[in-house]
Amino acid sequence: MKHGAANWEAIVPFLLFVALTLWVTRWASRHNRSAADFYAASGGISPLQNGFALAGDFISAASFLGAVGMIASIGYDGLVYGVGPLIGWPLLLFLVAEPLRNLGRFTLADMVSFRLKARPTRILVAANSLVILLFYLVIQMVGAGQLVQLLFGLPYMSAVSAVAVLVLIYVLWGGMLGTTWLQIIKAALMLSVGSSLAFMVLRATGFSLDNLLSRVVQAHPRGSFVLAPSSLMANPVDALSLGASLTFGLVGLPHILTRLFTVKDGASARKSVFYATTIIAYFYTAIAVIGAGVVAFVIRDPRFLDSVTHKLIGGSNMAAMHLSSYFGGDLLLGLLCALAFATILAVVSGLTISGASIIGHDLYTHVTSRNGGSPQGALSVSRIATVVLIALAVVLSQAVQHLNVAFLIGLAFSISASTNFPILILSLYWRGLTTRGLLAAGITGLVSSIALLATGPTFWVGSFGFTHALFPYANPTLFSMTLAFAAAWLMSVTDRSASANQERLAFDAQLYRSMTGVGAANAAHH
Repeated sequence: MKHGAANWEAIVPFLLFVALTLWVTRWASRHNRSAADFYAASGGISPLQNGFALAGDFISAASFLGAVGMIASIGYDGLVYGVGPLIGWPLLLFLVAEPLRNLGRFTLADMVSFRLKARPTRILVAANSLVILLFYLVIQMVGAGQLVQLLFGLPYMSAVSAVAVLVLIYVLWGGMLGTTWLQIIKAALMLSVGSSLAFMVLRATGFSLDNLLSRVVQAHPRGSFVLAPSSLMANPVDALSLGASLTFGLVGLPHILTRLFTVKDGASARKSVFYATTIIAYFYTAIAVIGAGVVAFVIRDPRFLDSVTHKLIGGSNMAAMHLSSYFGGDLLLGLLCALAFATILAVVSGLTISGASIIGHDLYTHVTSRNGGSPQGALSVSRIATVVLIALAVVLSQAVQHLNVAFLIGLAFSISASTNFPILILSLYWRGLTTRGLLAAGITGLVSSIALLATGPTFWVGSFGFTHALFPYANPTLFSMTLAFAAAWLMSVTDRSASANQERLAFDAQLYRSMTGVGAANAAHH
């Protein structure tokens, strides 16, 4: 692909995808009248549909292209980026999905504030969730801007503005129903293309994993060591911390949790996560094959190497693109480029509607409005919040477009694992948690995860240019998450107030509702 020139092999499938999704959005807009429609499609999504949508929400272009590139460049260690989040899905399935749906209506804060003081709880959970969502939005907008820049030869700001307009149409017109179908279509396309690439790799090696791995060992500069733990595993604390970040961070991601409210009840939420887990497990298996295929067929092919540096053109994130070009020429390359963009559009839409529901439902309805405001007022605020969030993401993406934004992904997962995850698990399963403990956990997790990442080698040395990092590990989650749990325990057990005793007594009612769902249907349609 030539920079600065339109690439028609990619543009045609891209335009077809946009046309299809705009038609779906127009259809969804007819069913998007109330706040419940906008936030959660009125709980009318089936478990299988929601499973695909959850998978679509999770599998971003960054996770697909980045995971393939990581496996291709560092080998065995790169698998942690696929396996880590995959371990988080069973936790979501068995510990969170059904209780969260039974206790909440639209957001995580609904569940957490069930027995704790609503106002401070909602403010804290909303603030933490919006920080995570904004980091994710900026990452995706940078990727979208650069991809459209590559496809159409547009200036960066024009490219990212075009993305913003499309996302606004999807979210403002289609609401959660339109966004859900956008995710379903994108997940189906992603599975098709990923399966095709993996099939081509296996066919080229005679459907023999032994042959594939032999070619990997022969082609990779590290030889047989590419199949063994290396730099990441050499530092077990960093490896464990990264694993904790990817595993527990997934469970606290706001845009994933929001999806659990789009089905009718807790049992359907659990089924949704089961389907999503199956789809994602299959997809990451395909990614491992695709990553091996890049090493076997691409990294020594001079067509894909820079003539000066002898490294992959476009860096390791372009590895999957080069493999598609190797097997399918410009047509498959164009299709994968269009799919990567479709993926970004879908993920940005999911992030945006999750942020809009937090602002409209948690902050406007339950914090700033007297008597809870009106449903139409909440819907209006959410629509305004959609525009503001997208505008903010566009401006921030302009500021960081030339930086390595990989640390933002780590920060988003780290904040999620250090704030939303402890809050979620403790409020569901620990009778002793009080509002004071929850606030301590949320604030401690947020401050420590940002501070430790900022003073670690990724940021302190890589971005700020200092010689030595103040904090020795690149991944702070093991420490910041432990501090959050410790702060929650300490501030809760020392809380002797009357309100704290009432909160502990209310745990039995919460546990009964979370496990049985009795009363959940009425609350969901209140």
